[in-house]
Amino acid sequence: MKRKIAVPIDANGMLDAHFGHCKFFELFDVADNAVVSETKVIPPVHQPGVLPKWLAEEGATDIIAGGMGQMAIQIFNKNMVNVFVGANQLPARELVDSFLKGELQLLSNYCDH
Repeated sequence: MKRKIAVPIDANGMLDAHFGHCKFFELFDVADNAVVSETKVIPPVHQPGVLPKWLAEEGATDIIAGGMGQMAIQIFNKNMVNVFVGANQLPARELVDSFLKGELQLLSNYCDH
């Protein structure tokens, strides 16, 4: 099964707590439950609704984030992108590896807008 997992990151490759204000996204191409490639991309300027549509157009099937507003979650869901919020601020690759092993720890979504 092929997937593309998106993770909002800071300049050091760590999860950015709120996906809408991140400087970069790390996109992980996954086949047979293993990462086959990863690409760091610069997102378009943040405006409500833009990032979920853009990531869906980039082929994202899943997003791992710290916090995210309900509107963004709804847009992702409408575009058939699975949303996982409440992730710890860890390196993106570590989060994805944990996700693929079924061991990703998620806390509460701290975004309330």
